[in-house]
Amino acid sequence: MRRMKQRPRFYGSKTMVRRFQEIYLYFFLYCVIGWLYEVFLEVVVYRWGFSNRGVLFGPYLPIYGIGALVFLLCFGRYVQKPVKGARRWLQVGLVFLGCMTVATAIELAATYWMEYTVGSWPWQTYVDYKINFQGRIALSPSIRFGLGGLLFLYVIQPLFYKLARRIPDRLLAWLTGILALVMAVDFVFYLLK
Repeated sequence: MRRMKQRPRFYGSKTMVRRFQEIYLYFFLYCVIGWLYEVFLEVVVYRWGFSNRGVLFGPYLPIYGIGALVFLLCFGRYVQKPVKGARRWLQVGLVFLGCMTVATAIELAATYWMEYTVGSWPWQTYVDYKINFQGRIALSPSIRFGLGGLLFLYVIQPLFYKLARRIPDRLLAWLTGILALVMAVDFVFYLLK
């Protein structure tokens, strides 16, 4: 019987602790990437000038980290299924629609949660967009989220997975511990302000 080459899981690892540390590292990296993306849009695309795009003080947006983890949970294994030909394009199309839908739902839920907890949501409203819902979500950003999800699942996450596996256990423990502490302290200051 011929053994098939087993493809690596996005967050498979030695122990449950190591797995959690890798997942937290992914979360943090995507929080930072989300912040960079938002700043890029603000400064380069819209030419509004720089402002901290996050609700926290540091250069990270937790909503992007949450979205990335949800993408991994929803589509990570599906993306790894080896398919060829037209079925591959169907897979990519379904992942695009799934990412678009999931990200839009997360953004909508986040606007309601932020409005309930602090009175408003800190990102731009979409009232000026042609197709929007209460200025909370809009078609154009949803399409960008779908495209970003494809980039994330097919290109960036496999690279991060390979890099994370090369980090020694002790270094990963220290790194994720420090990053978690920094974000926790930042979150406490956010709640106190």
